[in-house]
Amino acid sequence: MPTITSQDGTTIHYEVAGSGDPVVLVHGITESGRTWDPVTELLASRHRVVVPDLRGHGASERGPSYDLASLAGDVAAVIGAEGLERPRVVGHSLGGAVVSALAGALPTRSVVNVDQPLKLDEFQAQLRAVEPALRDPESFPMVIGGLFDQLAGDALATEERARIEGHRRADQEVVLGIWMPILEAPAEEVAAMVEAAVSAISCPYLAIHGIDPGAQYAAWLTGLVPGASVDVWDGLGHYPHLVDPVRFVARLEEFWAAD
Repeated sequence: MPTITSQDGTTIHYEVAGSGDPVVLVHGITESGRTWDPVTELLASRHRVVVPDLRGHGASERGPSYDLASLAGDVAAVIGAEGLERPRVVGHSLGGAVVSALAGALPTRSVVNVDQPLKLDEFQAQLRAVEPALRDPESFPMVIGGLFDQLAGDALATEERARIEGHRRADQEVVLGIWMPILEAPAEEVAAMVEAAVSAISCPYLAIHGIDPGAQYAAWLTGLVPGASVDVWDGLGHYPHLVDPVRFVARLEEFWAAD
């Protein structure tokens, strides 16, 4: 179980599997690197797969801050510790935002963002609607559980849903720390922050969505990242990579063949 110390002193846990061209997999909010296990197993036959636990998740420590720069910094520290040069990065949900921010600041070979729309206005409205319940320690677990039940949809197998839940660490302080900018900043400020970060990406970019992000999303994304591709695997819910990991890895390899 390798660990590194991030720039602000937080201990970050990560795992490494396989050998070959490096790939970094970053998990979603409340989850851990173990969520990626079915994908890691498939990729490790051809790649060196590095899978961190973000701060406040999995086996990693809580940190003094949970802004996107801190989370991306944790991943950058792992990349540095492993001596990876221009790795391919893949992120799911929150991890999709993290690897997008990382790619704007660190040389990366390509980015794959799994079911994390970066146009956050609709998500901001959803969060603000349940903000009082999120801040209430008694109702927080129910709200988080309901949110992920809704996102998972019907396509995810019962056993796989249970496996994900087994690796979930729903820490209220961590979740609110991550979502605080979205909850508190004006919509215009959030949009400007996202657009500045996304427009800094210059490597090949693929977004795979199991929940359709809307008819205008692809045009919005390609306006910021020219050449970006958007795949919609409609009906697979928030975890398309775990509903069909074989299809997912085949799509990664197809994308990577041209990067």
